[in-house]
Amino acid sequence: MHKLVLTAEERASIDVLVDGIVAADETWDPMAAMDRAAEAAPALPRRLRAFLAQARAAESDVTVVSGLPIDPGLPPTPSGWDLAAKSGAGHREEVALLLCGTALGDPFGWESQQDGRIVHDVCPAPGMEASLTSASSAKTLSLHTEDVFHPCRADYVSLLCLRNPDAVGTTVTRVGSLDFPDSLRDTLRESRFRFYPDDSHTGTSHSANTTGDACDPSDGTMGPALFGPEHSPYLRFDIDFMSGEDEEAAEAVTAAQEMLSKAAGRVALEPGDAVFIDNYQVVHGREPFAARYDGNDRWLKRLNISRDIRRLYAGSTNRSRIIPA
Repeated sequence: MHKLVLTAEERASIDVLVDGIVAADETWDPMAAMDRAAEAAPALPRRLRAFLAQARAAESDVTVVSGLPIDPGLPPTPSGWDLAAKSGAGHREEVALLLCGTALGDPFGWESQQDGRIVHDVCPAPGMEASLTSASSAKTLSLHTEDVFHPCRADYVSLLCLRNPDAVGTTVTRVGSLDFPDSLRDTLRESRFRFYPDDSHTGTSHSANTTGDACDPSDGTMGPALFGPEHSPYLRFDIDFMSGEDEEAAEAVTAAQEMLSKAAGRVALEPGDAVFIDNYQVVHGREPFAARYDGNDRWLKRLNISRDIRRLYAGSTNRSRIIPA
């Protein structure tokens, strides 16, 4: 893990940038804030810009920036992303994350997730405790590639911690830390796997690895699970939303899941910590926790980042940072 701890002076200078962006609109406009953050990012502290540039160039797998400003008047944790969206809760923190994100790449969103918002709220919601989405709490979120089904999935998934009183861990496994047996590696490199949209996109509660009302094969996209450089491969994996197209491929999914789980580490984010997870080199998940819905539950802001926004434009008829459903 590569980590930078900001100084008080650096944190104060970021706060000034946030102030300017927030003050530019009488009402909170997340899309306008994103554009202004992109314009202001070159004014970030030089040490932070250099750190993020180095992380991008070196393809660092897990990168942490610690000490980003958190509003001392932060409102209570909302009981669901929709309430956060309506109230603009935590919008100063969104700007801080956007400033760092635009220094690393190009932020984007999904029309099918959180009403097409660029920055997502990750907080528990009543009734969603056992879901396979970021609104869950009681259920472990399995190690996964974010938005595994889509060719324009994020290069980086970023999480900024606003609250985490129970030190709930984000679990991570680096593909570079694994030594796949030759036979398993060969199978994973073949286009024998189908990947599906997860529940946050479909609004349903399906899984590729449940019986009964499971994912519709026609919704899936085919491809290999392991790809890219021979000695530094990339991984595309989500045990809940992928399947093998034959018995050997299905067994490979199970075997890979076992290896990934055994090698998992954890990152317990504290307020002001932002982690940037390379979505091609790392699968991530989340430990379960007991949501209290008392305003003090775990609350993160999430941002998807592309290294090349033109990948999105090339696959659409519109020049938009929001991928259509």
